[in-house]
Amino acid sequence: MPDPSAAAGTPAAGPPAAGPPAPGTPAAEALAAESSALAAVFADLQDEGRELEALVAGLPGTAWARPTPAPGWSIAHQIAHLHWTDQAALLALTDAEGFARRVEEALKAPESFVDEGAEEGAALAPAELLARWREGRAALDAALAAASPDARFPWYGPPMKAASMASARLMETWAHGQDVADALGVRRVPTARLRHVARIGVRARDYAYAVRGLPAPQTEFRVELTAPGTGEVWAYGPADAVQRIAGPALDFCLLVTQRAHRADLGLTATGPDADRWLGIAQAFAGPAGPGRDPQGSRR
Repeated sequence: MPDPSAAAGTPAAGPPAAGPPAPGTPAAEALAAESSALAAVFADLQDEGRELEALVAGLPGTAWARPTPAPGWSIAHQIAHLHWTDQAALLALTDAEGFARRVEEALKAPESFVDEGAEEGAALAPAELLARWREGRAALDAALAAASPDARFPWYGPPMKAASMASARLMETWAHGQDVADALGVRRVPTARLRHVARIGVRARDYAYAVRGLPAPQTEFRVELTAPGTGEVWAYGPADAVQRIAGPALDFCLLVTQRAHRADLGLTATGPDADRWLGIAQAFAGPAGPGRDPQGSRR
């Protein structure tokens, strides 16, 4: 039964609001660690965007039409797609009903709505597209920073917290940035930001099976990836797992974003289930893509 005092506009009595945890307590330390982790992923997303922007900002207008490894997509299509998806993420963070309407529109043309969004942006003058992408990133960064860290926001897949959404945007920015770099013949220096891409790739293991209508393995895998530059090992899963993956973090990220063929990468699999996963792994939502053809050389 409703509280009559609340209905009359008088606040109902209740326990006092909890204040911040006392300094030095485990709760305070946990809160500080969470805040630091959130700040780190937001900063990494910004850095990833700035690095890609540096690749394209000085290009002559004609270079934006240069084809990338994605069939039918130019450099302009890649940047337009990132801008389109950033706008979708901003809408999810700020207007759940508006985002739901966008999903309804996407469901009317599930095979073409992504390409249509990229095509629309790619038709803009390069300077205009670059300005819109830059402004959209800034707006998304502000919305992510202002979002409640515990809230979940709608997406084309399962709802996500702000930190997960930032990681997903970083993964996509890095992956499409690789397409741009390949089109320009640029060899990018891998950074510790790849840890976000690697983590998504590991966590998406079962999704890669589900999207192909395959049963996922019942046991966890051990994944050990060598971080770029430092030689540190990023480890996931039980240390005593029988099924194992090992190799450079860069190679794993290229694999799960389907930016390179397994044959061109230095990844090893121990066990038949792990070996099969390397053939179907994907970190992105949506249908399984065709992947890249082998180039005949390891990166």
